[in-house]
Amino acid sequence: MPRRTPAARWLLPALVVLAWLALSAPLGSLSGRLGEVQTNDSAAFLPDSAESTRVSELLREFDTERSLPVILLWESDDGPLTPATMEEIAARVDEAVGIAEDAGALTGTASPPIPAEDGEAAQAVLPLSPDLGEALSGVVEDLRGLPAVAGTTEYVTGPGALFSDFADGFSGIDGLLLLAAFGVVLLILLVVYRSPLLPLLVIGTAGLALTTTLAVAYLLADRGWIEVNGQSQGIASILVVGAATDYGLLLVARYREELRREESRFTAMRAALRQSWEPIAASAATVVLGVLCLLFSDLGSNRGLGPISAVGIALAMVAALTFLPAVLALLGRAAFWPFRPRYGSEQRHGRGWERVAGLVGRRPGRALLGSLGLLVVLTAFVPTFDADGIPLSEAVRGGSPSGEGQVALARHFDAGAAAPATIVTPAEGWEQVAEAAAAVDGVAGVDPFPGRPGGPPGEDAGPGGQPGPVEVDGLVRLDATLADAPDSTRARETVADLREAVRAVDGDALVGGPTAQDLDTQDTAARDLAVIVPLVLLVITVVLALLLRALVAPVLLVATTALSTAATLGVGALVFDPLFGFPSSDPQVLLIGFVFLVALGIDYNIFLMTRAREESLRHGTREGVLRALSVTGGVITSAGLVLAATFGALTVLPLVILIQLGFLVGFGVLLDTFVVRTLLVPAAVRLIGDRVWWPGRLARRG
Repeated sequence: MPRRTPAARWLLPALVVLAWLALSAPLGSLSGRLGEVQTNDSAAFLPDSAESTRVSELLREFDTERSLPVILLWESDDGPLTPATMEEIAARVDEAVGIAEDAGALTGTASPPIPAEDGEAAQAVLPLSPDLGEALSGVVEDLRGLPAVAGTTEYVTGPGALFSDFADGFSGIDGLLLLAAFGVVLLILLVVYRSPLLPLLVIGTAGLALTTTLAVAYLLADRGWIEVNGQSQGIASILVVGAATDYGLLLVARYREELRREESRFTAMRAALRQSWEPIAASAATVVLGVLCLLFSDLGSNRGLGPISAVGIALAMVAALTFLPAVLALLGRAAFWPFRPRYGSEQRHGRGWERVAGLVGRRPGRALLGSLGLLVVLTAFVPTFDADGIPLSEAVRGGSPSGEGQVALARHFDAGAAAPATIVTPAEGWEQVAEAAAAVDGVAGVDPFPGRPGGPPGEDAGPGGQPGPVEVDGLVRLDATLADAPDSTRARETVADLREAVRAVDGDALVGGPTAQDLDTQDTAARDLAVIVPLVLLVITVVLALLLRALVAPVLLVATTALSTAATLGVGALVFDPLFGFPSSDPQVLLIGFVFLVALGIDYNIFLMTRAREESLRHGTREGVLRALSVTGGVITSAGLVLAATFGALTVLPLVILIQLGFLVGFGVLLDTFVVRTLLVPAAVRLIGDRVWWPGRLARRG
């Protein structure tokens, strides 16, 4: 086979670099449009089988316009509201109606000012369109800009304002999140490499992978194949940046080793690729299959996150194995300036990691028991992890104007008046259903919707002499006003009790509405957790068994990673409320955090064990795992720090659910890096020896 000419050696990497750069412009324009196809309404992600979804479909037959209520609340600063103040409030309501009509946002008739029983507050309800999208925030801000009413404090709250404030937490998510992520990664890489150029090459690789991922996500969402929200976009972006950087770190470490062994930069790169593509591909495959388990979720938001994350990881791998090697091959040793690896120089992996390996080698039993004991102690706090859901009014860190309004509203009115639970029940016997609903603790009142117009007093009257509801296809609608805020845990408990009460009277009665949607979301997320967690563990065990050609090692790696994940949740239970002041968490945080922690935690064990197998062929398993720990310690620790820092970037956002996820994944990655991969796994392998590769056999080379 003829040797390649110098020009031919340059040609292939140059073409690869040019191809990536040529694609970046059109892909960048597509990735910028992903926000156009986002859906941030949690109700849109519920399965068709959810009770609240079925109620929403039935309500279409009642010819009632869907609305997202916004409540304008005026609270007196001193004593009851005077008639003059009420007149001024009425004028402000008229102005608010004008604002909503000018924006094309009003879907019905706004209520007049309704005074509270204590006379110290008044509210008005504006029914806005639920399809406003980003325009909702503008309408809410305009309403908050209404002239003040002397002697009162004004609040704009209710479901519409709560949702607007929550959605505003996603505004600028791309710029702020990516700026924080890339900034912290750049800082870490500068410290690790002590080179001004190499960090930019690794970050550039991650940027190309991210741009391509978001472009593909836009195309999939635009065709309706997946559902995307701001949360899944942010999480997937962080995942891609972290994974691409980690894969780049592994490749660069191998390339630097080979540049000391090989004089030719191109020969060194071929050797580096030959040694690193398998662990990188295995790591990517593990994460891809792990996140694709989210396709089995009943929540559309989770199902959308799975494919986006899988595509992102695959493209991160492709970029790390094509663009980055091509650029490094073209630059050669100059990429490492000013600390260029010289041909024939001594390989240095860091004395610190040699000492750690020596400690594990001398006292593997102590290292195993100490690390295992720490994880078990932290895991003991998992039962105290509160995952009852995060109220929308508390979903923004530091509170929100609408959340403050909910508190003020509850001081004077039934907090759930603007977002009642909706009961759809057969017309025959609806009075008994209404009576059973009204008797539920936490229900402030039950009203037929709407009263039957035109009939004489008492005709078709319901409980309390109210006119009967309109009947459509043998069904009627009842509205149950909740005593508590509709997004609160107590309101969800009331809806659960309400469903039991009405079905005890009529098995066909259904309960929907905003609170029911929240309840169904929590129940669906809990179901997903029970189904997907064991599925992820099974899939990753199978992948590791195929990669390592063994059964003992995969079980060991999955068990230790699962224990580390449980320990991380225990730490979350310890710090979320006392340290961060988070009242609760969410089942979706548990699910996504678990999937990411297991899939990403396995990555570092893959990097360690593939090198351990390589070293074991020459030195035996007990010595090989210590050599692998010494050699990979620096690069894996750097990768762990990068990944933890990128997920830590989620904490710059104001949304509690993303802050919690960022903390859990970031802390869990560090726990895996410094405890599981550094102490627990090497100590266990040291004690088990060659049997760790059972039922396969290790054919040692001399």
